Amino acid sequence: MSTENLPQSPEQQPSRKPRVAVVFGGRSSEHGISVVTAGAVLRAIDRTKYDVVPIGITAEGRWALTTDDPDRMAISERSTPSVDQIAESTTGAVVLSVEPGNREVVLTEPGAVPKALGEVDVVFPVLHGPYGEDGTIQGLLELAGVPYVGSGVLASAVAMDKEYMKRIFVSYGLPVGPYEVIRPREWEQDPAAARKKVVSFAGDHGWPLFVKPARAGSSFGITKVDSLAGLDEAIEEARRHDPKVIVEAMVRGREIECGVLEFEDGPHASVPAEIPGVQSHDFYDFEAKYIDAAPGIVPAPLTAEQTAEVRRLAVDAFEATSCEGLVRADFFLTEEGRFVINEINTMPGFTPISMYPRMWQETGVSYSELVDRLIQAALRRTTGLR
Repeated sequence: MSTENLPQSPEQQPSRKPRVAVVFGGRSSEHGISVVTAGAVLRAIDRTKYDVVPIGITAEGRWALTTDDPDRMAISERSTPSVDQIAESTTGAVVLSVEPGNREVVLTEPGAVPKALGEVDVVFPVLHGPYGEDGTIQGLLELAGVPYVGSGVLASAVAMDKEYMKRIFVSYGLPVGPYEVIRPREWEQDPAAARKKVVSFAGDHGWPLFVKPARAGSSFGITKVDSLAGLDEAIEEARRHDPKVIVEAMVRGREIECGVLEFEDGPHASVPAEIPGVQSHDFYDFEAKYIDAAPGIVPAPLTAEQTAEVRRLAVDAFEATSCEGLVRADFFLTEEGRFVINEINTMPGFTPISMYPRMWQETGVSYSELVDRLIQAALRRTTGLR
């Protein structure tokens, strides 16, 4: 799986090394884990092959030049770092031109002459959640004509919105679990009717239910609800992250994940992993994933037939949503032996303990090679309709 013999793109011709802008942080609730992911990516990038520009986006939306020191971007004392803590300046701002063909990145400081940081050949946006993984920054990069790692505008937006993601899966014949949606106006104008809809849904599928923000990740804003008594509070918690709420029936079974990576001949799936039950957590929430680091089982203890089936479904989900680069697909293996797809993530957790790189490590692709393959795939592609 070496990348040594891949054809070089024009940006890689001998004059200089390709320059990679690693963009991270952002305005979503997943800001901190994005910084942690960026630290791992910065550590893994081959500096003999690429020049690197670390660009953090603060929680308020300012683009800043940051440290290139991964050690300052790690979880410390059960807390995630922020871009403000590692920015080189509290006032300077990084600006990327949206003029196609002009890939110059400029650092501006109040009262100072703008400083050119050089042209960027590819952006690696390790952003999670809204304003980064949802098609917004992808649209900006399309306008600027800069290649980037990962899925395009439509696939990113669809994969971020759990309702429309499930609708597309259903249209392609992929199995999904029962769900209901509470739209913003429903809850704001007639909460009693919205509540009644959920109660009817629970009557059909039983308690408990999982109440989630429709467009968020890392398990932020999710509540397991055992009865009507906790429903309103759970909806309000989800709405802190997104005004649209999705309510899912509990699917009883094992949690199975599978990574998809784009190779020269198309997408391929990794060996799957299993997320075991977490004794100290009600479900696989943020703390179980990142703070307490509940270990997944890689590879998952499945039969050969089950392994082949979940790998096929993962690639089908990647293709159904027109994804590019990478995806982590999350499934339930029901007590009846059927796979049900829960969701896909177009920029999954990418820390060394995250499931996506662990699955590929077990499949034969190291963390550093994984990062290199994603950059190479982005350099081969062009922006615009595709």
